[in-house]
Amino acid sequence: MTTSQLSVQRSFRISARTSELLDSLAATSNESRNSLVEQLLGEALRLERHTLVRFRSGASGRREPFLTGTRLLVRQVVAQIRDARGEVDEVADYLGIERSLVLAARDYYADFGAEIDEDAELAALVEASEHARWERQQTALA
Repeated sequence: MTTSQLSVQRSFRISARTSELLDSLAATSNESRNSLVEQLLGEALRLERHTLVRFRSGASGRREPFLTGTRLLVRQVVAQIRDARGEVDEVADYLGIERSLVLAARDYYADFGAEIDEDAELAALVEASEHARWERQQTALA
């Protein structure tokens, strides 16, 4: 989930317990409270709209949406939908998941496509970098 958009100043009251939880999370992460509130509130609002999507941190440290009950990232399912020319049932069969999950990925992409495309581009860069590193390792060991 990207946060490169302009920010807006808001003022909210939160319970003491929520504040304690936020402070605790901030203390154990490398994130500020403001950054965590932006991330968590943004994710919570998306979850309200897209109930079959959750978020997790990937290898690059970025938080990416995935389909609940699976290990599939939304970007991976979207790539399959493109490859199958939009044939939802074909993608569900290929991935071995329910049709509703493929539709959930499609619907999430409809709302947040630019972010999913950004995640896919970053993943491709990381993959290329890791492959180049692997090739260097193979050469060094030969």
